[in-house]
Amino acid sequence: MAENFKKSYRFAYLSSLYITIVLTLTLSVFLYAQSMLNLLFLIGFVLVCYVICFFIIQYRVERFIYRRVRKIYDDIEMLDVDTIGDDTPVTTDMRTLIKEVEKFAQQRKTEIETLKIREDYRKEFMGNVSHELKTPLFTVQGYILTLLDGAMNDPTILDKYLNRANKGVERLIYIVNDLDMITKLEVGDLNLNYTNFDIVELVQSVFDLFEMKAAKKNIALTFDMNYAAPIMVHADKERIQQVLSNLVVNSIKYGKEDGTTEVSIENLIRNKVIIRITDNGEGIAQAHIPRLFERFYRVDKSGSRKEGGSGLGLAIVKHIIEAHHERIYVESDYRVGSEFSFTLEKVKKFPVVDVSAKTA
Repeated sequence: MAENFKKSYRFAYLSSLYITIVLTLTLSVFLYAQSMLNLLFLIGFVLVCYVICFFIIQYRVERFIYRRVRKIYDDIEMLDVDTIGDDTPVTTDMRTLIKEVEKFAQQRKTEIETLKIREDYRKEFMGNVSHELKTPLFTVQGYILTLLDGAMNDPTILDKYLNRANKGVERLIYIVNDLDMITKLEVGDLNLNYTNFDIVELVQSVFDLFEMKAAKKNIALTFDMNYAAPIMVHADKERIQQVLSNLVVNSIKYGKEDGTTEVSIENLIRNKVIIRITDNGEGIAQAHIPRLFERFYRVDKSGSRKEGGSGLGLAIVKHIIEAHHERIYVESDYRVGSEFSFTLEKVKKFPVVDVSAKTA
């Protein structure tokens, strides 16, 4: 408390002391000159003068600082209006004010840097969205204009161009659906339907779904071992299938000819399992891994577009896994291969009760 008093009122009590000393010396000289020097009168004068000077200076300084500093607080919204009330003494210590202003400046600097990062991200995102939508739109428009210019009279060209335009529309729908999905995931507007299901069976169904796609590059879709017994997990089956589908499709897209995509399921502590999707494809350079789950981020800006997709697959995967309150990991060596893995909650096994024996 003494330290706070010293900081808050130092200007006032020092100024009062200086004024008192000066006035006392002046009065002493005057009384001495009049030969009427009285020690008690002098001591009383010192005390009264000091107290009066202290309150006058403190009052004046508080009013001076209050009017100006309160305006600063209100302008920059450093504090609420109620923070400086009539019952709260206003400090006259400039170091306290300087520290608060420096703290405010640092906070605003951090906010400005964050806003700049978000603005750069927004510009990049808008550019990516416009590019992704522009390509199929111009493709569809080109085919339709060609047909309107007279090509529709040729049945062969008509059928071919309509099929190509339809593929362009399907790509547009695919991109819009992914955008809608990731928007719901980011705002937490997607409800998960938790059920218990066999993750081994789900992985096998994903393998069956993309078997023909993998066969075009002669890529083997396989487990790391024979899982004879089911492994039950607790999650949203449809969303986890989407996660597995995206990861398996990516391993096929960027896998090498005659390669392998392998899935393993391992137990973890605290009733968790980890699912690993490993391939021996192109791999990913370490510089790209921190941004790998960003929307529309592509490692290969040109080649990956030829493979199709919306550029949102990994971002959706990350959001789905995080919506389950689980973790996703990636490890990769360039030109060696990649491994994506994520955790899920394993269903607890309850002991089977023999009802007939219990009844007997």
